Amino acid sequence: MIFELLPTIDIMIDLYQMPRTMERFQEYLKILQGDQKGELSMPISGFNPMAKEHILQKLTALKDIKAEQIMNDTLVELNKKCADHSSKIVFKVALNLSDDLKGGWTNRYTSDYDGKFKISALIKRQFCTPVFWTSEQYTEDLVKNRTLAYCYRTVYWRVNGKPGTLKEHIEMERYADQGIINKKINRLTDFKLLETFYNKNKDSKDYQIIFNFLYGDKASTTLGFPTYGIKEEMSGFEYARQFVK
Repeated sequence: MIFELLPTIDIMIDLYQMPRTMERFQEYLKILQGDQKGELSMPISGFNPMAKEHILQKLTALKDIKAEQIMNDTLVELNKKCADHSSKIVFKVALNLSDDLKGGWTNRYTSDYDGKFKISALIKRQFCTPVFWTSEQYTEDLVKNRTLAYCYRTVYWRVNGKPGTLKEHIEMERYADQGIINKKINRLTDFKLLETFYNKNKDSKDYQIIFNFLYGDKASTTLGFPTYGIKEEMSGFEYARQFVK
């Protein structure tokens, strides 16, 4: 498989310059679905079509740092390193910008989970969608790392299929982390708790248990899920990066 850039920034800037009306929403659907209702023609489902004015500022910030050029350069290097050029399969990589600042319909945690682990529709259509957030400050390293992580998740999924158990989720994240540059280590204060929780539940397919391990009690509380004393947000991802062998 080979990865190629599918630009979205200019398309979405044009969309967001339209008044925030149903006309904009209908235009979004046309871009998303193409000529066939219910299809996925352009993978922009991470965008909120009715986002407020700040979304344009954030897209402009991504354009100013040449985010899609950085992505393209990253994909060229990734293809040199590990692409199977005997395969004719080409995955189109499209930047998505999700609104976790003023987007009323966006839950950061569930959207993050879906963008990483509920990607069967994207895999089927040979899309890969690195998700960025309006709350982030964009840098070249961030763009490279985000692009690589989502591409490696796609590779993992193609080989191993959809992760079901907690262990499979963590293995997928370990695989996704392999290309990260200038890696920052966030030491976990609750490592022993996480280790005990993981060893007890690694074979579980319970979404609420998996979600709590990955995102922590605060995220689970927002959804009315059970909590298990995991105080640090995103701690399951840090556990995957640092400690699981």
